[in-house]
Amino acid sequence: MSTAVANDRLVKRFEKWDIDGNGVLEASDFQGEAARIADNLGRDAGSPEVQELLAAFQGLYEALAEKAGVAPGSGINRDQFLTATGNMLFQEGEASFNRALSPVVKALIRLCDDNHDGEIDEREFRAWLTAVGVPNSEVGDKFRKVDANGDGRLSEDELLRVLREFHYGRLDVELLG
Repeated sequence: MSTAVANDRLVKRFEKWDIDGNGVLEASDFQGEAARIADNLGRDAGSPEVQELLAAFQGLYEALAEKAGVAPGSGINRDQFLTATGNMLFQEGEASFNRALSPVVKALIRLCDDNHDGEIDEREFRAWLTAVGVPNSEVGDKFRKVDANGDGRLSEDELLRVLREFHYGRLDVELLG
């Protein structure tokens, strides 16, 4: 795959996160995405896991706003988002991506981890993908494609790798819905 694939995925990510469709990503869009995921998983909005996810998405918005060069609380337009995330992916590299997304991944694991083992199994992975909008009929064997070591579980590092590889355009598994 190529940088073009990664860019297409970033455009789709922007459009998915622009909850209100106004062409600008605001903190409320990130909060809306976190709330939608939690709601789709049937989680109580006041639970510690949902609060952690909301905080992680807020932190992601703040990190992206800073990289985009916009004032705190300001919106990030599509071009600013594409430039900031493109720089993060292709100039700053994996460490920058990991710093920005690690809190979200940790929170997602806590939210989806029904058996509380600190990892995501195939059933929990399916629940997460359907919660973010991937049709259940399309989830299929995606877990086996992303479970690189074949142990039936995804750790935080593995899930972060999956997201990173997807956004770099190196993993052909739909994660956006």
